[in-house]
Amino acid sequence: MTTSSQPVSGSQPWLHQKGEVIQEFGTVKQFPVGLSYEARMYSCQRLNKVLADTQILFGLYKKHHWLMRGATFYQLHLVLDKHAGEQLEIVDTIAERVQSLGGVAVGDPRHVAEITSIPRPPDGVEEVPVMLSRLLEAHETILIEAHEAASRAAELGDDGTNDLLVSQVIRTGELQAWFLAEHLVDTPLVRA
Repeated sequence: MTTSSQPVSGSQPWLHQKGEVIQEFGTVKQFPVGLSYEARMYSCQRLNKVLADTQILFGLYKKHHWLMRGATFYQLHLVLDKHAGEQLEIVDTIAERVQSLGGVAVGDPRHVAEITSIPRPPDGVEEVPVMLSRLLEAHETILIEAHEAASRAAELGDDGTNDLLVSQVIRTGELQAWFLAEHLVDTPLVRA
């Protein structure tokens, strides 16, 4: 094997490239999708808010999946991982919708942290009911936002955004919230 200080032409990657931002966050470019600028701008703004919160919810699900404790460890460990996977699919779908409307999807975790309204949990381990309650509160935050955004998107004629929010964000969120809430029910002891 020989080494050379000269790059091999045609196969050497162009490393350390720098460039200009070609579309600013918070803007929408014109796409031939049959929607007004106002509708596309509104939907991108609201979808990015739901996207940021959903990315945080995904992270909370993974954190709590890893940190689960107690007698129901195995069952909750599995359900939290399943829910995390479903939320990750929603993240991708929302981001692609923003892009298809001509917007810029929020993706950098530091930017997500600036946009989200879901409170940051402590770095350590909380009690199981607290972790589940934290997930439920995050779901409710997203569901409130999604209901409002879906309604307004429908008024603006953006059926695609309305459909995504209703059929994926809201329906999945409601189902997941139900599964979590039932783990917080105080069940009476059965006496023989």
